[in-house]
Amino acid sequence: MTSKNNIAWGIRIVISFLFLLSAVAKLYPSPYFAISTFEVKQLYPMGFSEGFAPYFSRILIGIELALGVLLLQKNFLRSIVIPGTILLLAVFTTHLTIDSFMNGGNSGNCGCFGSLLPMTPIEAIIKNVVAMILLVWLFIILPKTNEKKNNFWVLSTVTFAAILALFMLAPIQPIATEIPEMTVNENPIEIIDSISKPEIEKVPITIDTVRKTEKIVIKDTSKQETKPEIKSEPEMHKSGFAQYFPTIDKGRKTLCLFVPGCDHCREAAKELTDLRKKIKNLPEISIIFMNEEADLIPDFFKFAGAEYPYKIIEVIPFWKALGKGRDTPGIKYLWNGNEYKYYDGINENKFDIIEYQKIIQKPFEQLMK
Repeated sequence: MTSKNNIAWGIRIVISFLFLLSAVAKLYPSPYFAISTFEVKQLYPMGFSEGFAPYFSRILIGIELALGVLLLQKNFLRSIVIPGTILLLAVFTTHLTIDSFMNGGNSGNCGCFGSLLPMTPIEAIIKNVVAMILLVWLFIILPKTNEKKNNFWVLSTVTFAAILALFMLAPIQPIATEIPEMTVNENPIEIIDSISKPEIEKVPITIDTVRKTEKIVIKDTSKQETKPEIKSEPEMHKSGFAQYFPTIDKGRKTLCLFVPGCDHCREAAKELTDLRKKIKNLPEISIIFMNEEADLIPDFFKFAGAEYPYKIIEVIPFWKALGKGRDTPGIKYLWNGNEYKYYDGINENKFDIIEYQKIIQKPFEQLMK
């Protein structure tokens, strides 16, 4: 009996720890940032609306937190807590299995432990299956108890308290309808565009030039083939970022999407600053910052070695601007609003300063190839 009791407590502690870790990890590095990121990257792709996702995410994490606590108490453990935990794990596993078949399960972060402990969908499925097996074993070895002596208020109080705590830690913010004012550095960087059209030399018309033109024989050129005009720049296009920077769709621009406290973002900004010192035709740099640790922006520019025009936007609009499936740092090369290169994240599509330098120095006709 003692052996079974020790095994039962061992399983309860392990599963409780996994659920508590899962809930806390979804709040790292800060509750609102982490939960908003979870909504955009995990819930939106599943079809959750912007209005419902903030409530669902906080309730879900609150339930995880509550189950982690309830597994360590005795009330309705065998009849409600363990079956409820198995059911929740089964729902997670079903979703991950479908996602793995549709999108592949060997890459990406499933979001089980937030950004604290990245885990692929396949790894998460294995973890959930092991946990469900342990819970079934726990259900079998636990002795039946008289449920009339159990206190249902313990379950309801812990559950509602955990959910309420999530809403207090990360209050739901209204969707911003107005664009905050843009902050620009005092000494804007002047960039010379070496691909601009040359000026046409004006020749004064005199009597001699008129007389000379009278002797010119005009040939019929209607039958001659005309060569197509080679464009030196692309047609104007709306990039969707003019609400942040009014001139972003005019000329050649470098648009960066950074998080102030992100080390990879800082390194990318520093590389751009070093490149600006080497070449004169670097496209003008503008930055959209996520409103997460915005107080670090001065330190960000100090590390980068220069200040650039920037805009601060909220977490969810930032992830939308970055794009589905994208990650920071994000760097776009735009020409008249047309996107010719987009780097993002720290993996295969990460920012490559050498490649970027080659791309921005290409004339328009070469970019089209």
